[in-house]
Amino acid sequence: MNFTLTDGNATGSVNYLSTSEVIGNILIVLVLGVIINYINATMVHTFNRNHLMKTDPRFILFIHLVLNDMIQLTTGITLVILSYTLRHIYVSVCCVLILPAILTTQNTPFNLACMSIECYIAVCFPFRHSHICTVKKTYIVIGIIWTLSSLSIVPDVFILLATEPLDFFYSKVFCSRGRVFRSSYSLEKRFASHILSLVLVWFTLFYIYLRILFVAKHADTDTKKARNTILLHGFQLLLCMLLYVQPTLTQFLIYWIPGANVPIYFAMFIINQVLPRLISPIVYGLRDQTFRKYFKRYFLCGVTMRIHKKDDQKGIKTLS
Repeated sequence: MNFTLTDGNATGSVNYLSTSEVIGNILIVLVLGVIINYINATMVHTFNRNHLMKTDPRFILFIHLVLNDMIQLTTGITLVILSYTLRHIYVSVCCVLILPAILTTQNTPFNLACMSIECYIAVCFPFRHSHICTVKKTYIVIGIIWTLSSLSIVPDVFILLATEPLDFFYSKVFCSRGRVFRSSYSLEKRFASHILSLVLVWFTLFYIYLRILFVAKHADTDTKKARNTILLHGFQLLLCMLLYVQPTLTQFLIYWIPGANVPIYFAMFIINQVLPRLISPIVYGLRDQTFRKYFKRYFLCGVTMRIHKKDDQKGIKTLS
């Protein structure tokens, strides 16, 4: 029994996978997804159990990034599993799955920019930080992030409703953004919005890094740590940019490695969608001493409770 998997915009021959290859790929994304989401869920639990973190804008923005990553990773893995098993699904169902994936993808660079701005204010305006960065203003900023991301996808929905016949929503397609939002208007708008958002975010990061770099020459270790944090934000943004150039890069690889469509698409998904979700909690959460202390406590407690629970179940079975 064979399965096929190609992206809606793929060219060339269709790849066939054996059942064992399909099961292996699905297990890989599932295992990685469960591990990353478990780490992220522990991060969220740590945040919810600590009152001081709930009043810190830096931790609020970080947890929002973590929750955003969890949604993006979950929807992405769901789409991959559907592409391996069902291959084609109804357009209406695809829209329900792909919209949160697009929204969370758009949220990431904006969230990184806001985290950098908060870091800049804390370093360059330490005495005004508590007045500028309040909890209420932080949640307003998060609402603005979702609004800006919605402006990128909501027009596509209206274009879809205006240009496609009703029968299209009851048809089955390979679930990808290019297959659903296939209007030329949507493609042009998408390209323009990606360029605009990335330019704005990169300009913000460069400006903040240069300002902190100037301050760091005459400051303490905390300021230099803030400078390194901005560099990490830039690295994370580079990973976001890979997602935008993924179609072009994928077509280039397919051209040079013909007949390897499925392995290329699978590798690009792992590199662009899965691994960046692992970087956020490790780099931003575990670098902070306060967060790391509480995270270890809850993470290890969860593992210990599971071990004891298994031992108790084994003891009950032995007695019975």
